Amino acid sequence: MCGVAGVFFFHLPYESIMERLSQRRTDPVTGERYHITFRPAPTPEIQARLRQNPKDEEGNIEKRLNIYHSNVKALEDFYQDAFYVNADQDPYVIFEFIESCIIKPLPCKKP
Repeated sequence: MCGVAGVFFFHLPYESIMERLSQRRTDPVTGERYHITFRPAPTPEIQARLRQNPKDEEGNIEKRLNIYHSNVKALEDFYQDAFYVNADQDPYVIFEFIESCIIKPLPCKKP
């Protein structure tokens, strides 16, 4: 059994979390996933049939965030060598940062 090779904590402002999660939609016909702002459905027909997963409703996101915030401190204390990621950036920039931490890990300070 392998141990944990690295842990990443993603930091994202509350507003960005809500925007990213609450605007996700799924096409029940194709299973394709869309985002109202960042990846809208290509046609009005597809847009009309999109559905939101109940877990992506704002009240449910709030509940999950509360659970996260009540547990994250213990996780940060346990994984003291974790990497901290500013997740409020372009996905490619985030990928590059994570890749660099894996390939050539440098000491990362907690924000």
